[in-house]
Amino acid sequence: MKKFIVIPAYNEEKVIKRVISDLKEHNYENIIVVDDCSKDNTSKIALKQGAVVLNHIVNRGQGAAIKTGIDYSLKKDADIIITFDADGQHRAEDIESLIKPIKKGEADICLGSRFLDNRSNVPLYKKVVLKCGIYVIRAMYGIKLTDVHNGLRAMNRKAAKKIEIKSNRMEHASEILEEIKKKKLRYKEIPVVIRYTDYSKKKGQSSWNALKIFLKMMIKKIVD
Repeated sequence: MKKFIVIPAYNEEKVIKRVISDLKEHNYENIIVVDDCSKDNTSKIALKQGAVVLNHIVNRGQGAAIKTGIDYSLKKDADIIITFDADGQHRAEDIESLIKPIKKGEADICLGSRFLDNRSNVPLYKKVVLKCGIYVIRAMYGIKLTDVHNGLRAMNRKAAKKIEIKSNRMEHASEILEEIKKKKLRYKEIPVVIRYTDYSKKKGQSSWNALKIFLKMMIKKIVD
């Protein structure tokens, strides 16, 4: 099956080489880096590493970058599309177990979870925010998960074509979950490891941003 890795990236020159190298060492070739108008050498380094680089001419947000990458992958006849963070938190070695249920026809989309086992050393503040998010998503969309904002996910062609990402920024993660429920896609959670480094923690979402995302979700739910 033709697999594409979509990596939304913004100012990731310090780690993007290592992220792409890790994927290549695990024999993943169709690596798509969507540079969301970085001010550093992210694009140049990604190109040198052999990735396909798609550039946004203005900074639009992670949701828009993921949509750009998915749309490109579909045009290239992708069978499976994997979204993968650019900050070094995700491990290429987790992809095979993530896509296994899709390859076997058991799921349309698989979502990585850092809480199905204890291999991820999740900081306490992050754990509290994410655990609260589980109940919010369950109440709003009726979808039961153990981890609701994990950027490591895989989807088959059917799911990629059905999921509509309209939110340009970080609220896209919740939007994808809503789409799974709305479009009646078969989903499955797979245990993955999230690596928390000083760099990734600095790049990650703050509690304040998490609250803003929640408020945007509530407004969207009311408007819809």
